[in-house]
Amino acid sequence: MCLAPGGASAAFYRGLAQHIGPGIEVVAAQYPGRQDRLGDPLITDLPELAGEIAADLLNLPPTPRALFGHSMGATVAYEVARRLAADGRPVRELIVSGRPAPDFVETGLLHKASDAELIDHLERLAADPAPVRLLRTEPGLAELVLPGLRADYQAVETYRHRPGSVLNCPVTAFVSTEDPTTSLAQAEQWQTVTDGPFSLCTFPGGHFYFDDEPRVVAEAITRCLT
Repeated sequence: MCLAPGGASAAFYRGLAQHIGPGIEVVAAQYPGRQDRLGDPLITDLPELAGEIAADLLNLPPTPRALFGHSMGATVAYEVARRLAADGRPVRELIVSGRPAPDFVETGLLHKASDAELIDHLERLAADPAPVRLLRTEPGLAELVLPGLRADYQAVETYRHRPGSVLNCPVTAFVSTEDPTTSLAQAEQWQTVTDGPFSLCTFPGGHFYFDDEPRVVAEAITRCLT
């Protein structure tokens, strides 16, 4: 199961999913306020969002399950994994990408920034800023995208890790060499969330590094799971 970064929908992982190896079913969580859930109230509390996703998974038949999350989705995936483990349904693997370990405290206040400042921030992170610029010229599109983005930034910026029992599943952290949001040292700190095996994979590129090479990242995920 894939957990999206801030402001994104389940469709964010479509390109990556197309390259995942055989025998692995790829699904993605759809956060409220996106696409087919556009009318659902936005959630601005990250543990609440993780709790809803975990509850949905616990209602499904037991099956070997792994979680992959990028950026905000990494922290969501971690919190979902904690809840599943507490209910006796631990995940097979947790793969986190482009995000510092959970005890990192986000000091930014982008959720209180203007729409223009939010768009500026997105442009700096994007592998291709051209689609982001449409938010300046297409007000209807901005009205659809920015509320969810702002809610997600509030969830990330107000999140505080609550210490508790650690996971015992394998954890793999992905980090790119030019990501302005996550350093190699910060990615390595994910080893503290588990008593199980930990590994670190690095990739070239910026924050959305797998936009350019989805096949390479998908192959790394496939290796983790097989």
